[in-house]
Amino acid sequence: MNPGGHHLTSGEIALRLWLALVCATVSIHPAARARQRAAQEEPQSPSDRPFTSASKTAPPPAAAIILPSGTVLPVRLNTSVSSAKNKVRQIVTGRIMQDIPLPDGSKIREGAVVEGHIVEVIRGDHATGARVSIQFDTLRSSRQAIPISTSLRAIAGPMEVAQAQTPRSGPGESDVFDWSDTVQIGGDAVYGLGGPVTAANDSSLVVGKRVASGVLSQVRAKEGTKCRGAIDGNQSPQALWVFSSDACGTYGIEHLHIAHAGRTVPVGVIVLSFDSGTLKIRSGTAMLLRVGTAK
Repeated sequence: MNPGGHHLTSGEIALRLWLALVCATVSIHPAARARQRAAQEEPQSPSDRPFTSASKTAPPPAAAIILPSGTVLPVRLNTSVSSAKNKVRQIVTGRIMQDIPLPDGSKIREGAVVEGHIVEVIRGDHATGARVSIQFDTLRSSRQAIPISTSLRAIAGPMEVAQAQTPRSGPGESDVFDWSDTVQIGGDAVYGLGGPVTAANDSSLVVGKRVASGVLSQVRAKEGTKCRGAIDGNQSPQALWVFSSDACGTYGIEHLHIAHAGRTVPVGVIVLSFDSGTLKIRSGTAMLLRVGTAK
């Protein structure tokens, strides 16, 4: 019943309910839409955002490795070199054979790779000598490609490497190889793991010590050669692997010569020459490279 006492019909009641619903809908929807827009515009919290690879925390970049001038790289060639087979720009690689300590306390780990390429090939014949020029320009270590410029101090054949690693007491006569005495390429004497290294020409002169996989020794000048001692103030003991502190030139590879070591122009280019016929250097050959200033 309405206030005037008039009884409402069922049709009137239905009409009034419909009008009330329409009014409520009109008044509610704008507010709801405003709230929805606000929710869409509000920044999401990190926990609300979908996970993507971009939201991962990136690892800090590895510190750049710096090789001081004068650092020695003891290398075993992975690649054979031949004046008959190699071509210009062909890749040549070698393996670092001993941990190389750096001034900041870090190391170039054994197993790092030195990479270079063939610069020139002169095939030669029985009358004239062959020549092969190589440039090592990259050291790959700890996922870094480090530009380098190197010169060649010494090179030795695989047989000389094996002899330097054979105990002086003879194979099989020592129960513990690491504690056996050995002789380096060039004549330095090594007295077991952790023991001293003495000079080839003076057993009373200690020039280094034996460590895992090689020796750490002061690099010494070689009388009568162009091989120098410490350069650019780098007096740190160097990783010489199987070589003596004054090792210089070629060992065990007949008729091979270091025609250009790479210290002077063209800097970093190592030229190997052979007296006559084909120049051949087997994989497994040892090289003692020395870092200069990268160009």
